[in-house]
Amino acid sequence: MFDFLRKQFVDVIEWLEQPGELAWRVPFADREIQHGAQLTVREGQIAAFVNEGRVADYFGPGLHTLETANLPLLSNLMNWDKAFKSPFKSDVVFLSLKEQHGLKWGTAQPVTVRDAEFGALRLRAFGSYSFRVNEVPPFVSRVLGTLEGVAVASLEPQLRAAIQTAMATALGGSGIAFLDLAANQQALSDRIKAEVDKAFAQWGLTCLSFYVESVSLPEEVQAHLDKASSMRVLGDLGNYTRFQAAEAIEDVANQDGGGMAGIGAGVAAATALGGAMAQGLGQSAPGPSAPEEDPLATIEKLHRLVTLGALSQQEFDAKKAELLARIR
Repeated sequence: MFDFLRKQFVDVIEWLEQPGELAWRVPFADREIQHGAQLTVREGQIAAFVNEGRVADYFGPGLHTLETANLPLLSNLMNWDKAFKSPFKSDVVFLSLKEQHGLKWGTAQPVTVRDAEFGALRLRAFGSYSFRVNEVPPFVSRVLGTLEGVAVASLEPQLRAAIQTAMATALGGSGIAFLDLAANQQALSDRIKAEVDKAFAQWGLTCLSFYVESVSLPEEVQAHLDKASSMRVLGDLGNYTRFQAAEAIEDVANQDGGGMAGIGAGVAAATALGGAMAQGLGQSAPGPSAPEEDPLATIEKLHRLVTLGALSQQEFDAKKAELLARIR
């Protein structure tokens, strides 16, 4: 009895959606809608009348009075007379057409692609995207079905799976080497978005924005690339050795108990470093008495230590005289 009385007073139909909600089926008793009921559709919404799983009519934003006269498609479908004044049966479904933004995507497992420079690579990628409902019929038939409602959270796993497939397709056919991805990140995002849009269309959705924020290699592959990069950065090992010697002299001299003893320790450390690097390259290490750099360059660096206050003028003069004696 209560349900019977309640449905007689259902004369205002509206949906106050919450964030993350995509669709809501109005819960009418016996699916009966009162003739003359008021339907309120807000901006960013659409109300669809569904009969036996098919969208028969729908209304955009505004206030609508529900009569058989303004439901021509539904009336013809049900063979109603235009003067029919009794409650009519149909499912009313509200859908949100607003952009659902701030969503994150990422590859649960590395995606194997063919790289132009390194061959087969297993990549991980992460980013963000947004979407909205674009076509009502496919969304109602393929996503909503007989459900009472649909939320973004329930749809996200399916969307992320589609994104991962689209990403593999886009990366595999891009022809962009992994090392050049950073410089082509916007182009890569646009390419993946086009593939994502194709996948989303089957559910009546459209991808409004898509961003690739990070593309990374497995840790062991990245470690090998880092080693190769380090060797390229070092360049001329001879220049690198001289640089390390100068740094060692300055660091030791700045320590407590510096002075001439500190300088000697710095020179010894630099000499040992140079010998170790030369041996690693299959070269003979210079003897301990051989200077690691030009005496004039050493004098210049010692003068810098005097300027910094790490070496006294007397110590500098003594070392300077010793070094000048070597080139006479």
